[in-house]
Amino acid sequence: MANHKSSVKRIRQTETKRLHNRYYAKTVRNAVRDIRAINKKEEAVASLSKVVSMLDKLARMNVIHKNKADNLKAKLALHINKLA
Repeated sequence: MANHKSSVKRIRQTETKRLHNRYYAKTVRNAVRDIRAINKKEEAVASLSKVVSMLDKLARMNVIHKNKADNLKAKLALHINKLA
């Protein structure tokens, strides 16, 4: 167990941030999965901008790595361009 007040507080803060980051990372994973399931190009293009902004925000907040966000955006764009 922690011996200092500051370490107890740090444990509380870390747990709060972990849950916060987990929620947003899971939300973005679901959004990416949903956009991959779309078969109509118009719908996919419409939802792409939302997902891209979510990915950029998570990368900015260091929830996911910047390169991972870029890779996901590139793969989504490639998927949407392949749709008829």
